[in-house]
Amino acid sequence: MSIPGLDAWLNSAQGRYVLAWEQSRLDALVADIFGFNALQLGLPNCDFLRTNRIPLRQKVSEYGKADLLCEMAALPFASHSTDLVILPHVLEFSDDPHQILREVERILIPEGQVIILGFNPVSMWGLQRHLNRSGNFPWNGSYLSMTRLKDWLKLLGFEVDRGTPGCYAPPFEQEKWLQRWHFIETAGERWWRFSGGVYLLRAIKRTHGMHLITPDWRKKTVRAKALRPVAHKEGHGR
Repeated sequence: MSIPGLDAWLNSAQGRYVLAWEQSRLDALVADIFGFNALQLGLPNCDFLRTNRIPLRQKVSEYGKADLLCEMAALPFASHSTDLVILPHVLEFSDDPHQILREVERILIPEGQVIILGFNPVSMWGLQRHLNRSGNFPWNGSYLSMTRLKDWLKLLGFEVDRGTPGCYAPPFEQEKWLQRWHFIETAGERWWRFSGGVYLLRAIKRTHGMHLITPDWRKKTVRAKALRPVAHKEGHGR
């Protein structure tokens, strides 16, 4: 299986622009995440785990040159076996993004992390998706807003951060125009955060401990108080 136009887009000015931002963000973010097993699901041509120091790092995909080829909706990994999962532009190009998230939740250990990269529908890139009818990557996806994705993750028991948008320049096809619009990056991060062309979202799997109901050993049996005779004093002056 391959995504139409993926390889061409990764080598285009748009692809290099988006991937440069995503790679720099992920390089800084995953460097301090520790554990034993880390997975990158999708985009095997990119190495989003290159700065991570987890011993076993694998690329998993449905196509291309990856360490393991499999369906994302049925991951061949044991439950509670993975410390970190990166999902780079997988959900918006899947027929069943809910099932993929359920699989990610299943294989993550308690306190494990998932990092999701996605295209923002509320942006000029999202508008371009409606205008471009080529059927090629990245315009053939069903973009998910950060708000919707946060709701899905919370239902699965994740604690979600606020997300990091980026790539505020319009989706120009020529690199010179992307460079000329570089000034908008700082302004976008300050005033128009909601309008970034892509976003990074991180979530941590929280597992609530069971509350054991135990007997209240402090409760003492109420004992009947013995009635003591009251001594009546004889009155004086009678």
